[in-house]
This record gives sequence, C-alpha cells and structure tokens, in this order.
Amino acid sequence: MVGNNTPVFFIKDPIKFPDFIHSQKRDPSNNSKNPNMAFDFWGFSPEALHQITILFSNRGTPDGYRHMNGYSSHTFRWVNDKGDVHYVKYHYKTCQGIKNFTATEAAAMGLKDSEHSTNDLYNEIAKGNFPSWNWFVQAMPEKDAEKYRFDVFDITKVWPHSDYPLIPVGKITLNRNPTNYFAETE
Repeated sequence: MVGNNTPVFFIKDPIKFPDFIHSQKRDPSNNSKNPNMAFDFWGFSPEALHQITILFSNRGTPDGYRHMNGYSSHTFRWVNDKGDVHYVKYHYKTCQGIKNFTATEAAAMGLKDSEHSTNDLYNEIAKGNFPSWNWFVQAMPEKDAEKYRFDVFDITKVWPHSDYPLIPVGKITLNRNPTNYFAETE
C-alpha cells in the first residue's frame, strides 16, 4: 500500500497519466529540468489545483518519512462477512509529529544529504527508534456513494471528516530494516 504524503493527486482521468509523467521529465530538446512543462500541463488540468496548493504549501516538503502522514488517495472496496459493502480511504497519521522543511532548509539538506529521508528512516530504525503511524479509515456505505455530492472514486477530492469521520484501525510500526532492500520491498 502506498501512503502518499498528500490525500489527493493531480489528475482524475487515467488517460492523462502518460502526459502528466512526461510533464515531470526533462526537456527533450536539452535534457534539462523545465518547470514550465509541469505548469503547462497543470494549466490545462484544473482538477490539479488542490494538489498544487498542497505541494507548494508548508506541507509540501516533509522532513523525512517519519514526520509525514500517509494517505491511500484511492478508494477501496471492503466487504464484511455479511456481504455489506463499504468504500474506504486509508489514513496513516505519524506518531512522531508532522515536521516539514522550508524551501531554504530543503535546499540545504539536499546539498548535505540528498538521501535524507531514506537515511533518516534507516538510521532511526537501526538505533531502535521505531517509527509508527496510527492507521485510520474513512468508511462510506455503498448506498451513500450512489448519491454523494461528487464521485467518491475521484482522487482529486477528499471526503470531509464531518461526513465520514476517521475510524481507528490499528498502528503500523517499522521495527526492522530490510536485510535485502530490493528483495523485500520491490
């Protein structure tokens, strides 16, 4: 399960995904990064505005994986033993507290340790400081989805907690580092 650090995504129409990916790549004429490519794509994708405001806010650059929440973005279908269907969204709330970099701090860390997030996570686990996240879901009965005010499968939107509050499920703790990163995580 991916736990993105934002609850939404840039696009809702999968046909746009290849174009979105191309907009993040290097300029084909000179192989340099070109932020205009991303902004040109986003300018034609108004549904991306929610994600862009998060990306360019104080929440946009977490100080490592331990200090960020995670979200499924996608909606999943759960069926209980009675056959009742609920749609759910996952939320992982960091127990270490939210901590973000300013743009200046992020640039400085990039020069000091370009693998800061991975190294921080690895080193803290190695020291026995096992990071954890409280796991919650939002659950919507299937019948609600049919008449909800927007498409519940639209990953550019969040479900208001006032409509579907967080339900505690458990806790996720990382208590060891992989011995073979590729074999255990790929």
